[in-house]
Amino acid sequence: MKTKSAGGETMIAEGVKVEGDFTSNGDVTIEGMVHGNVAAAGNVIVGVTAVIDADLTANNLMLSGKIKGNVRVQEKAELAASSLLEGDLTTRVLSVAAGATINGKILMPNGATVVVESEE
Repeated sequence: MKTKSAGGETMIAEGVKVEGDFTSNGDVTIEGMVHGNVAAAGNVIVGVTAVIDADLTANNLMLSGKIKGNVRVQEKAELAASSLLEGDLTTRVLSVAAGATINGKILMPNGATVVVESEE
């Protein structure tokens, strides 16, 4: 199944499972499960209850849940303390909270910025 959005915001609620590739021209919030590639022209929020088993492409990413796949972010990727990424991450700006887990390579272009939050 391939799903496309004309823009605006798309929500995949907790308890919802999407099988197949998912494409959006707007922002996407995921609280449920996705088994298929996710491509969004806008921002993607992956909530603490979300599980994505595929590759993800977005303009900006706020990750609090789990992704098993490669992630490509055009601008900024923010990983919360509860986040788990099992795959490679390509981004221009990276913010990682203490407690976040990344099992993969981090690829950043020249002039990229990394922000590491300390535990306080």
